[in-house]
Amino acid sequence: MDILKEILISNNLITAFVFVGITVFIAYSLSERLTNGKFHGSAIAIILGLVLAYMAGVITNGQNGVADFAVLSGVGILGGSMLRDFAIVATAYGARLSDLKASGFAGMFSLITGVVLSFSLGAIIAVLFGYDDPISITTIGAGSVTFVVGPVTGSAIGASSEVIALSIAVGLVKSILVMTVTPIVAKKIGLDNPRSAIVFGGLMGTNSGVAAGLAAVDPKLVPYGAMTATFYTALGCLIVPSVLFILIDLLF
Repeated sequence: MDILKEILISNNLITAFVFVGITVFIAYSLSERLTNGKFHGSAIAIILGLVLAYMAGVITNGQNGVADFAVLSGVGILGGSMLRDFAIVATAYGARLSDLKASGFAGMFSLITGVVLSFSLGAIIAVLFGYDDPISITTIGAGSVTFVVGPVTGSAIGASSEVIALSIAVGLVKSILVMTVTPIVAKKIGLDNPRSAIVFGGLMGTNSGVAAGLAAVDPKLVPYGAMTATFYTALGCLIVPSVLFILIDLLF
């Protein structure tokens, strides 16, 4: 066991990939067996991750979730800012302006409206909970755009680590809600064709949430929703720490 432990620690990043892979496998298995795929595996995986992080914090009295265990220290690298920023760049490179133009005015309008509306709601909630400085309000508002835009914005404008963590939590809650609620309301809102999926992706924006939610409705709709959702994070990272932060700074 000591030899195995030493191998796992010395190859901590590979161990982290295996650990995450097993967690995702369990999540998708639970999704299929318990909900027949209605409650998407991605949502269950996020919930499992949060539960495991909480349990690890209670056991180790640490602040890095499961990464506080030496064997799983690679999870801290896998979930750290380096790979997060890599994911952002990869998302941006995967997006094509021609694809966005192909979605028409509805796609572009929903994209801009979605970012501004999500940010505004997050900023209002931040103010209601007692935050009155522009940096904190902007960072929490950015988190409500997506859990990627939150930390990117917070790092850019100098937010505290606590506020950045809160912005990530807000984004995760949004992602889980989109995943789980989409199949329930799809028929009521007419989410059954490519055009509505494009608009939906632009309004919601959280790529993982939109993709998982649409997959539960109709897998054929996923590429259309993901097309505008892909631009959502990039647009948020562009305008939230700049234009929207300046507006919040003027107001507060």
